[in-house]
Amino acid sequence: MHNLYRFFWAARAVIYKLVFARFGWLSYIGPPIFLLRPGRIHVGGRVRIFPGLRAECHGDGALFIGDNVSIGQNFHVIAGSKLLIGSGCLISGDVFVTDTDHTFDLVNIPVFDQPDRIASTRIGDNCFIGIGARIQAGTTLGNGCVVGANSVVKGDFPDYSMIVGVPGRVVKRYSPENGTWQRLVSNNSNEINS
Repeated sequence: MHNLYRFFWAARAVIYKLVFARFGWLSYIGPPIFLLRPGRIHVGGRVRIFPGLRAECHGDGALFIGDNVSIGQNFHVIAGSKLLIGSGCLISGDVFVTDTDHTFDLVNIPVFDQPDRIASTRIGDNCFIGIGARIQAGTTLGNGCVVGANSVVKGDFPDYSMIVGVPGRVVKRYSPENGTWQRLVSNNSNEINS
């Protein structure tokens, strides 16, 4: 049975190589539920995306996924500009990532008829994003960041930050000197507790 799945995933990879902007060697995607403008999706090598992918590239949007990335089931991503997911990332199931916000300033016009607001979103290399997390438009995660399950994240976060909650806030940072994750003394301080 396992070999049957591999056969179908390999067959889909051949099709993806024809319709995606790039589909790297040894990459596979389980059955997606929706792909908008796959010709603007760039997938690196050894990328594993489990079933239920919904990937949308609107306007000039393009999605770039680095090498050796694993993405869980029901991943939803919206790119209205250049949205980057770095190499070595592990993204759990039911995660949403976007660089696009709806506007709702004109209260007499349906929201879907109003212009979108695009804000650059980037996920650095070697990040881990927990199940059910939401990465909102205008977010930059540095390399090696960890996002807790069900967190809602918006803003700029430096390398090796552990981000949890709604709204997401940094609770720990990795210390290369000690080789450990260290809790912050307070949420408004960059000092770490030894």
